[in-house]
Amino acid sequence: MNKKILVVDDEPHIIKMLKSRLEAHNYQVVIAQDGEECLRRVVSEKPDLIILDIMLPKMDGYSVLVTLKETRELTGKIPEIPVIVLTARADQRIRDLVEKEHIQSYIIKPFKAEDLLKKIEDLLTR
Repeated sequence: MNKKILVVDDEPHIIKMLKSRLEAHNYQVVIAQDGEECLRRVVSEKPDLIILDIMLPKMDGYSVLVTLKETRELTGKIPEIPVIVLTARADQRIRDLVEKEHIQSYIIKPFKAEDLLKKIEDLLTR
């Protein structure tokens, strides 16, 4: 069975590009365009990996990460899911976020699809 990846981004061209590239590599792709939709999709779709933009409407990526962690710790209903954070910012706040929330990887926009695919493969084969 193909691994399922939840892509969370509010930029249509990023979603389209990621969906196309991931499906070409035999991944099943589920889309969410804001943080609240992401949380719903995690529960309903049970993805194997999440690609999460930080700058999102309704609920930003940081809040999504905190909510997922709290829900996992309180209920145990959400398994630990590898996350690759997408960000246009490469500042200290992002590095702190990665360390504090134990994010497995991050990639800075603009990015090469090949770099992202390598990170995905690495995380899904652990």
